[in-house]
Amino acid sequence: MLRPTISRCIPWLLGWLLIACGSIAQGPKDTPALISTLKAQADRWDQAIVAKDRQAIAANMADDFRQIDGVGNIETKASFIDDLMSADLTIDPYTVEDFEVRLFGDVALLSGRTTMTGSYRGKPFSTHYRYIDIYVRRSGEWKIVSVQISKLPR
Repeated sequence: MLRPTISRCIPWLLGWLLIACGSIAQGPKDTPALISTLKAQADRWDQAIVAKDRQAIAANMADDFRQIDGVGNIETKASFIDDLMSADLTIDPYTVEDFEVRLFGDVALLSGRTTMTGSYRGKPFSTHYRYIDIYVRRSGEWKIVSVQISKLPR
């Protein structure tokens, strides 16, 4: 008795799964526009970091933001912003190379590499790293929820 019911449901379930997975993998129909929007948002965030614009930095971040830095330390939204606002830190304008956006429904992975220069406590620094920023769309807004950086050799 149960067998015919299961056999009738399997094609429906498989069809539903294919539709659901296909819509996640393809992303929204306006993919080029969304990629452009996310790139502009990431560029504004980079500029806000250099300018030490606390409000603009925070506005781009989810409240549950986490960063894993180049040596494995974890930062929260508050500690990340506080570190950037330190009077001891100056970050020079920088550019991102090998920039890429990958979309997965309401999740976007933005990655690239950069060389960041500046000074900390009056001493110059230069770091070269690759990063991934994870953005999530919540209530129609894209916010960064996670950053991970990996230091690259010089």
